[in-house]
Amino acid sequence: MKNLTLVSSALAAAVAVASIGTAVAGPAPKPAYDSEKCYGVAKATKNDCQTATHSCAGTATMDSDKASWIYVPAGTCEKIAHGSKMAM
Repeated sequence: MKNLTLVSSALAAAVAVASIGTAVAGPAPKPAYDSEKCYGVAKATKNDCQTATHSCAGTATMDSDKASWIYVPAGTCEKIAHGSKMAM
C-alpha cells in the first residue's frame, strides 16, 4: 500500500511539473495612454530622446528648446503653450 501511495505521489508531481513548463504568458499589458511627441515644452535636462543638437535623453541644455521633445498623452501637446507636434 505504501508503494502504491509513493508511486501515485511521484506521478502526480511529474504531471504538475510538466504542466508548469507549458504555461503560456498572457498578452502584454496595454500602455496607460496613447502618446505623442511634443516639441518645445521640455525643461533643460528633461527631454525624452535625441535631437539634431544633442545625442541622448536628458541632455537638453535649455528650457523650451524647439528641437527637444517629450512624450505626452495623445491630444495634449496642442493644449500646452508653445507645444508643437513638429520640430521647429
